[in-house]
Amino acid sequence: MGSVVAILRVMPESPDIDLEKLKKALKDALPGIKDIQEEPIGFGLKALKLAAIVNDAGGETDALEGKLNAVPGVERAEIIEVTLN
Repeated sequence: MGSVVAILRVMPESPDIDLEKLKKALKDALPGIKDIQEEPIGFGLKALKLAAIVNDAGGETDALEGKLNAVPGVERAEIIEVTLN
């Protein structure tokens, strides 16, 4: 089995959340995260766009979303792209 790079968008619960703390919490929850960038949405809200390397086995991307959605301060995490590593 190989690995793939999953690109995800993480929406914080509110514009008042400390994004640096949220980034650290996401990295702690998922050590496979390789890059996190801030993406302006509007009205002061910023999403986090991240790249994570995961196994290409079935169900791994769903588990990835589940782990990130469980992080405090995360409103929603969704995969927006999956590509070969």
